[in-house]
Amino acid sequence: MRLFAAVFPPDDVCWDLRRRLLGTRRPARVRLTPIDRWHVTLAFIGEVPAGRLPEVERVLGAVSVPKGTALRLRGGGRFGQGRSAALWAGVDGELGELHADVRERLRAADLPYDGRPFTPHLTVAYADDIEVRAALDGYAGPSWSLGELALVRSDPGAGYTTLRSW
Repeated sequence: MRLFAAVFPPDDVCWDLRRRLLGTRRPARVRLTPIDRWHVTLAFIGEVPAGRLPEVERVLGAVSVPKGTALRLRGGGRFGQGRSAALWAGVDGELGELHADVRERLRAADLPYDGRPFTPHLTVAYADDIEVRAALDGYAGPSWSLGELALVRSDPGAGYTTLRSW
């Protein structure tokens, strides 16, 4: 199963960003990612045999989640170019220590994780579009308090399933 650890912003935060993005005159070729999939990935774990799921849950359950940390979606950016680009909203607030704790615990348990540098973000589209980028530029959404860490399974073609949260 394909797994990742994530933080999900509350619905009102997501809807505020969606309203901002839909206020653009987006060409029909650019579709936003479904709002129910909007999340901030702390660690992409990748393919894990089902038999190791309890171990992943144990490891993530030991992470100290700094509940109450103030977060806010602000600005945005792009990974990649052209049709393979991912447009994203940035995240203000301290997630670096939580990210480092998650990855260190995965490493210590000899579980896989993506070692790329951490850029806290929420992906909004998988296509480059100047108007979506302009809508993200200067955006500052409502703040929210970090509440929980989630273990999520990516289901090919079907979206995401939250397996557990702490």
